[in-house]
Order: sequence, then C-alpha cells, then structure tokens
Amino acid sequence: MRTPVDYARAACDTMMRRFAAADLPPKGHFHYHQGVFLSGVLKTWKLTGDARYFQYAKDWLDAVIDADGRILRYDHADLDDIQPGILLYPVLDATGEARYEKAIQSVYAQVPDVPLCKCGGFYHKVRLTGQMWLDGLYMVGPFLAEYGRRYDRADLRQTVINHVLLMREHTRDEKTGLWFHAWDETHTADWCDPATGLAPEFWGRSLGWVPVAVLDDLEQLSCTDEGYDKLKAIVPELLEAICRYQGPDGRWYQVVNKPDDPANWPENSCTCLFAAALARAVCLGLLPKEYAAKAHAAYDGVVRTLTWEGGDLQIGGVCVGTGVGSYEFYCGRPCSVNDLHGVGAFLLMCTAMQQLEDAGL
Repeated sequence: MRTPVDYARAACDTMMRRFAAADLPPKGHFHYHQGVFLSGVLKTWKLTGDARYFQYAKDWLDAVIDADGRILRYDHADLDDIQPGILLYPVLDATGEARYEKAIQSVYAQVPDVPLCKCGGFYHKVRLTGQMWLDGLYMVGPFLAEYGRRYDRADLRQTVINHVLLMREHTRDEKTGLWFHAWDETHTADWCDPATGLAPEFWGRSLGWVPVAVLDDLEQLSCTDEGYDKLKAIVPELLEAICRYQGPDGRWYQVVNKPDDPANWPENSCTCLFAAALARAVCLGLLPKEYAAKAHAAYDGVVRTLTWEGGDLQIGGVCVGTGVGSYEFYCGRPCSVNDLHGVGAFLLMCTAMQQLEDAGL
C-alpha cells in the first residue's frame, strides 16, 4: 500500500520525466505556477532526503535568474511573480551561493512597488486597480514573512499580518464563515457586487490558498508581533467553516458552498490544499485531533481519482487557472491533468499527510 510520501515521489518523478526543469511552463517566466509546484518538490526533498528533487528546483532557479541574481523575465510588482521567491531561501541555505541572496533582494525590491488599496492591502496585479484576491495571500505573504524574519524586519512581518486581516475584513461572509474570492474597493469590476465590491462566489482553490498561506506565515512570525494571535485564530475559524461543506466522497467542490448543485463538481486542487491545511493545523494543535479524519477523507477522495499511464501518475480533476467570475463561469472552467497548480497542491497535501501519519494521527 502506497504511503503519502510514495505518492509525492511518484508525482515528482512523473513531472521530472515530462519536463526538464528549465522547460516548466510558462517557460522562462518567474511565476507562481512553477513556484507552487517546486515548493511541493522541495517539501518532498526535505521528507525523503532525495537530492534529485533539490537539484531539480535549483536547476529551474538557475534557468530564470542570471549569475548576478537578476530575474530574467517577470511582471514587476504582480504578486503572482513574487511567489517563486520562496524557493530561494532553502536553495541559499543549502548552497551558500551569493547569487541566491542577490535574487532574494531582487524579488523583495518589487514589494515597495506593489500598489496599495486605500485600506492598505496589496493589489493582486498592478493593472487591477483596487482589487484584492485571496490568491494573493499565498503569492506574497510567505515570501515576505520569511524575509521579515531573516532580515529582522518587524515592519514587514506586520505588513503580512495586516494584509491577511484586511482580506478577512473585506471578504469574509458572516453567514457561512467562508471568504469570497476577491474584493474590489472601487466597486467597478465587471464581476463584483456594485454595493459591496465582493466577488459573487466562494471559489475552492482561492479559499485553499488562505489557510496554507497563513500557516506558512505563522512559521516565520514572532508571537510578539502585533496581531499574531488574531492571525493564528483565523486558521481554525476558516477550516471549521470549510469543513461544513466537505462532499460525501471527502472532496470539496469548485464552488465550495454549493456541493448539491448539479452544475458544480468536485475539484482536486482545492481539496488538496484544504487537506494540507487540516493536517498541519491538527499537528500544530490548532484544531482538535478529530479533524484528522476530515484530512484523511479528503486525501483518500483525491487518491481514488488518480490514474496511471505508462508508470506516470495522472492527477486530474483540477481547474485550470481562473480569474474572478460568476457561478456559471467557475462551473464552466475546464479541468486539466498534471498541470502545475494541481501537482503542486497534491505535493503539499501528500507531504503534510505523511507528517500527520508519522505523528500517529
């Protein structure tokens, strides 16, 4: 019987056979697609000690930064292109090479240029005036929190905390406890409620980024940072709300709060992210041990959908990259097999579940 780390290895090996590191899509672009996937690869390396996984992540970094640590192609100050900076820390620690330190500073140099909403939260993209998306919590928070710890920048750690708390303030629904996908402070986006600025739905993967990001943030923050306890409380609060909508096969749906609607469908990447967050929260004592059963049910639900093709693991049922839209928009999005969103989320789940099992939970 395969363990979670066995599945993580199979997923890494499948993708390494499919892509040379430098060819990971979008090729040559310093982007969160590769960053999410390679974050999972590095977690697998740390669990297994298999140097091939570390080398693969390093090879990608070496293909997208130059010898002086400059990033070769990225969209300046867009949160999606800050996220891969998180990979630089473990590679710097393992190699001690100065160019990775320089690359960290290159990524950080974008942060002061990220436009801010009037409330102080980050724009998700430079061109999206006044828009905060849940996805952005994962794209910038963990990188900036670790930068704040390593370089003793309490102000940056505070920025991370404030951004999460602002997102909660503006997107949380009191009735369900869930967070809407996005908020537009200008109330003018074609997707938003003109009265509130809110997106119309609770999209699964965007919600999945939230507890994963906050748990990553907490690892880097100090308990003396103002707002730390409020940030910590978000994890059980949100996960308890999310668990009320877990589907009968253990998975969650593309639009989280409508599992019974025939147009809706179970989506594997959000399920993986929720499972990863649940497993980590239980291990940290942020949730009671009974929630481990919900993580196991989600993991089992995803594993039952996996297939094999010529020895390669196939991870399907994953929504392609998606902006903000209507219920019909979300439910009409196509699925992909072995895209970087899906495999990355799967690796985050498998490595967290292995740690849960190792803890006897």
